Amino acid sequence: MAIFIGSGGVPTSSKERSTIGGIKECARLGLNALEVEFVRGVNMSPELATEVGKVAKELGVRLSVHAPYYINLLSDKKAIVQASIQRIIDSLDRAERMGADAIAAHASYYGKLSKEEAQKQMIDVTTQIVEKMEKLGIKNTKLGYETMGKASQWGRLSEIIDIYKKFKKHFVPYLDWGHLYCPDGKEDFAKILDELKDLGIKHINSHFNCVKYSTTSKSFVDIHVPIAQKTPDFAELAKELVKRKSDITLICETPLLEQDALAMKRIIEKF
Repeated sequence: MAIFIGSGGVPTSSKERSTIGGIKECARLGLNALEVEFVRGVNMSPELATEVGKVAKELGVRLSVHAPYYINLLSDKKAIVQASIQRIIDSLDRAERMGADAIAAHASYYGKLSKEEAQKQMIDVTTQIVEKMEKLGIKNTKLGYETMGKASQWGRLSEIIDIYKKFKKHFVPYLDWGHLYCPDGKEDFAKILDELKDLGIKHINSHFNCVKYSTTSKSFVDIHVPIAQKTPDFAELAKELVKRKSDITLICETPLLEQDALAMKRIIEKF
């Protein structure tokens, strides 16, 4: 069992507001993971990415990357699709250089497409991305599409698993436990973990945050709140992870960031 817990981006307590500063702060706090946030663009040079990887390896901090938010692989505008592919490739390139094991990407919106049409197009565009990965020699970092919680967004777990089955060499499902909780206000951790195990996935990449209940829509919405809200309940996930001796990265994305990441670590240690 190997459980890696860290923050989504530079911890708020880090005096040095840089990726390297964030890695050092995670190590100082006793966290062993960091997700490098490219959410507003891939603004890290290849040279810096290499240096980031060296520091993380020296300090024992596992890295992952979040690709820019400005991605829509199912857009009806060819220019947007091509720009989205390039942002993903740039994220993968920097991630490979820094030794990150995977990137998370918010892949797309259904738009006017049926779910069947959307899935076919996602397979086609993922084929293009994988071909570019192979051409560039990106072989250690995996592409990960993140599970999404909004009805308008492509990214049900079943859809992502379908992609995984076709592109295992270069792809991993990237779970967001809060997003998985949104549609029904519940989550069967055991079922999800068993399904991933049956697929032969050895290491799970994931985000954890709780989501907010909207009195207007009478449902849970993708607004991040601290783990104390228990929507979903991290302790229940922790119990299942320890019972199964799971290998997983848990990136905390709550507003409390490293405070909640440390709380997650303490909960894991209780089991």
